This record gives sequence, structure tokens and C-alpha cells, in this order.
Amino acid sequence: MQFTRTVLSRLFAAVLGIMALGLATSPARGATATTTVAVTAAVQATCSVTATAMTFGTYVPTGASTNTSTISVSCTNGTPATFLLNAGSGTGATVTNRLMQNGTTMLPYGLFSNSTHTTNFGLTPTTVNGTGSAVVTTVYGQIPAAQFVAPGSYTDTITATVSY
Repeated sequence: MQFTRTVLSRLFAAVLGIMALGLATSPARGATATTTVAVTAAVQATCSVTATAMTFGTYVPTGASTNTSTISVSCTNGTPATFLLNAGSGTGATVTNRLMQNGTTMLPYGLFSNSTHTTNFGLTPTTVNGTGSAVVTTVYGQIPAAQFVAPGSYTDTITATVSY
């Protein structure tokens, strides 16, 4: 009996000791504190523009030569924009009378907003409403028949300008 009491007494002391150690190493539990993190961004209105080349190929004066180009304008969603095509780099060119050039020789041509070549492209800005995706506009080109110019390679450079 004495042995049982001693064992129980020591067991009880050991359990109390272990519990005391456990309580002593436990972090103190108390109140908590929180805060918020502000997250912001400013989306800048922006647009980009690309164009495909307009290649008429070999021009024969007995008939008109036609081809197309596409102008792709991409603007951030909700950004209103307009774009224009300039007169080109041909000496003396205007938006109603564009000129490809080979040295000092000029080859007249036109750019139009319709396939029947009746509405000149460049007199009125083209409006684009930004969607985040490209808005593609077709430009119709035509070299009129009966342009009897010297043989050679004629070129022009048109600049598309987007305002937003």
C-alpha cells in the first residue's frame, strides 16, 4: 500500500510538473490588431495603330488598278479616338490627290473609305471607340486609268495619326 501511495504521489507530481512546463512555454493569448492594405491602380488612356501595306502591283494605264489596306486601331476600353490619313510624301500631294513618286515623276492615286471609290479617305476623321480590341478599318486604293507615266517603281508613304 505504501508502495502504491508513493507511486501515485510521484506520478501526480510528474503530471503537475509537465503541466507547469506546458503552461510556462505557451504564448500569452490576448487581443489582436488588424489593418487594411490600400490597393490602387490608374489606367492610362492609350491607343496604338498598325497598317498593312497597299501594293498595287504592276500598273497598266488601260485600266484602273485597285487594292486595299487595313488600319487597326486599338484603344483602352472606353477611350474615344479619331484617326486621319495624311496626304502622303509625294511632292504636292493632298488628301484628295495623292501622288506616288519616282524621281520627279508623279503617279496620281486615291484612297477611299468605300469599295466604289467615291468617298475620299482623309477629308473627315474616322471615329473609333476603344474596346480594348483592334477596330479594323479598310482603306480602298485606286490608281485611275489613263495615267501615262514613265515606267519605274513609284512609292508613297501615308501616315495614319490617332488622336485620343
